[in-house]
Amino acid sequence: MPPCAAAPDTYLDERLNDPSVTMIGTVRSLHRQCAGCPVMFDCLYRAVVEVDISGYVACTTESERTAMRRQLGIEVAQPSLAPFGAPRVGGGPVSHEAVIAARQAHPKDTCQQLAERLGCSTSTIKRHLRRERQKAATAVDDATSESRPTLEQVLDAFDQLSTAHVA
Repeated sequence: MPPCAAAPDTYLDERLNDPSVTMIGTVRSLHRQCAGCPVMFDCLYRAVVEVDISGYVACTTESERTAMRRQLGIEVAQPSLAPFGAPRVGGGPVSHEAVIAARQAHPKDTCQQLAERLGCSTSTIKRHLRRERQKAATAVDDATSESRPTLEQVLDAFDQLSTAHVA
């Protein structure tokens, strides 16, 4: 069983994307576990090329996977979220523009911190951020999105990360 399946909450902790000193030991531990996983290469390829997933996956953070995609010249389209959930009830819905403006004003904030700023749930923030990424991915030229990198190209991009060789 992959180590992330045994302790999913550990791998989904938003603080892992923050390069602060307090999380370095945790990241190194997760890195060692991921690196020894029998499905690491498949997991890395899927997380970079096929699905924009949250958390620490295949020895990479979300920002590292974004950097790898930029280097490879690819964008990952997001699935439609239409079948999920109902609109927020209570204080009224949070506008998409407000979420994007808050992200731009506070780019290092976690989704939870943005939710607290806007008085909504973390899932609302994530939904709006996914919608924005989907909009950006849709704008990408179809020819670019159809050409997929090989596993070797993804591994080369991974090898160029400064954290790829952490032990």
